[in-house]
Amino acid sequence: MARRVFFSFHFERDHWRAGQVRNSWVTRPDRQSAGFWDAVKWEAIKKQGDAAIKQWIRTHMKGTSVTVVLVGAETYSRKYVKYEIDQSLSQGNGLLAVRIHKLKDKNGYTDSRGPNPFDRLSVQVNNEKTLLSSLYSTYDWLDDDGYAKLGIWVEKAAKAVGR
Repeated sequence: MARRVFFSFHFERDHWRAGQVRNSWVTRPDRQSAGFWDAVKWEAIKKQGDAAIKQWIRTHMKGTSVTVVLVGAETYSRKYVKYEIDQSLSQGNGLLAVRIHKLKDKNGYTDSRGPNPFDRLSVQVNNEKTLLSSLYSTYDWLDDDGYAKLGIWVEKAAKAVGR
């Protein structure tokens, strides 16, 4: 089953790398075989302010069952990435992280490995603070063959939350 996916990432720094992941389904002869559909459109809303950005996030997250956090060098520190993760948890989305720092940007450069946001964010489980990294999987796009396996990872994340 193909899932609708919301991709969370640091726009300014990683949009080129994120585009490679987000558009990987387009190159499939049978797009269903990718295992996911990208639910968001490439839009620039930054100039509209905080409330507009949050509304845009909530709107584009509707109808998704999984959020994929694309982890670059500075993703962990982005307030909207944190907001997107919080909204995903509230909505009951499955979550997974995919490291993208080894992908080349438009100038052919890779980036440094940044901290995983899942190592810095937590939820309450049985009255204990539990890091998201102990609940949700993290993969590397290149090392773990994301092109071939992203659909599998998405399906696993959806099933883990009963979706």
